[in-house]
Amino acid sequence: MTMNNIISKYKTLSTGYQIGIALIIFIISIIILPNTIVYAVGAFVAYKLIDKKSWKYTATGALCLITFFSAILLISGSTTPTQVADNVGSTQTQSQNNVAPSPIDTATTTPKAPAPNVTQAKTVTAVVTKTQPTTAQPSSSQYTYYSVKEVVDGDTIKISMNGKVETLRLIGMDTPETVDPRKPVQCFGKEASNKAKELLSGKRVRIEMDPTQGERDKYNRLLAYVYRDDGLFYNKSMIEQGYAHEYTYNAPYKYQAEFKTAQKTAQIAQLGLWSPATCNGDTTSSNTSTPTPHPANTQSTGKFYTSSYHSSKYYYPEACDGWKSLSASYLKSYDTLDALLATYPSRVKSPQCQ
Repeated sequence: MTMNNIISKYKTLSTGYQIGIALIIFIISIIILPNTIVYAVGAFVAYKLIDKKSWKYTATGALCLITFFSAILLISGSTTPTQVADNVGSTQTQSQNNVAPSPIDTATTTPKAPAPNVTQAKTVTAVVTKTQPTTAQPSSSQYTYYSVKEVVDGDTIKISMNGKVETLRLIGMDTPETVDPRKPVQCFGKEASNKAKELLSGKRVRIEMDPTQGERDKYNRLLAYVYRDDGLFYNKSMIEQGYAHEYTYNAPYKYQAEFKTAQKTAQIAQLGLWSPATCNGDTTSSNTSTPTPHPANTQSTGKFYTSSYHSSKYYYPEACDGWKSLSASYLKSYDTLDALLATYPSRVKSPQCQ
């Protein structure tokens, strides 16, 4: 049965039935799709221009057209202007109540300016911007690592770098000597060297230069800090565990304060070379046993001098001029030899004063 046949049969009904049926259809249409009221006005005007016969046919026909348009919209799932307005209003209410909108997978809808007063606003413009990716943190793969070819001693190593072997002198640390032909093996030197080999032999490391120290020392060794590929900061670790002294050459370096703190920690805990059972902090002696206490000094007059620098090993009676050549920054004086030896038990009388 065609739509024309349905309308023809509908028009043969009495006016009361026509209006009743039209009202029922109209009410059902409003309940199902209340937003089609906008289309009702347009359908009514269009039909009125076409059908000039009577008001009742015009009115009832318009209601039929309303139902027809409503059915099409329901099937197609189209969004009407009224629905868009409702959605915008809902977004404004959500923003005013400080409720975050639901997350969107690929884009975030952000108002370009604070939401205007609904009663004053005529249009609302939404700006869609793409979510900015989070900046990635640097990873270990971004560094260049080199193979350790040889551990010379605790503060000197060799690495394979740019097709050749480079010798590195590590900044900010100094371990007891074990390979210097001009000096005997110093207290705790072997232990420090063995620890260095344990930590670095066969490992991969990255290096960090320090502009405050220059690129190379007078022996053409690269000056650097060394980090193992698992993140271990070797220079600091050796000081912190008592295998090395903090060492400032000429100018303060980048990690000086950090290394001094690490040394203080090792001293307090009497670790490694700071232990009374090893060097008690003085690595200049080749004797690794506990220093032999000096006999009590019965001298009651005159002062005694020594240097507090970590490599110093002599004391000077006041009558001996040798103490006058000591650096004023490190010069320490004591009223008796016993007092001096209580602080520096490994000190011996300078050969200059024999």
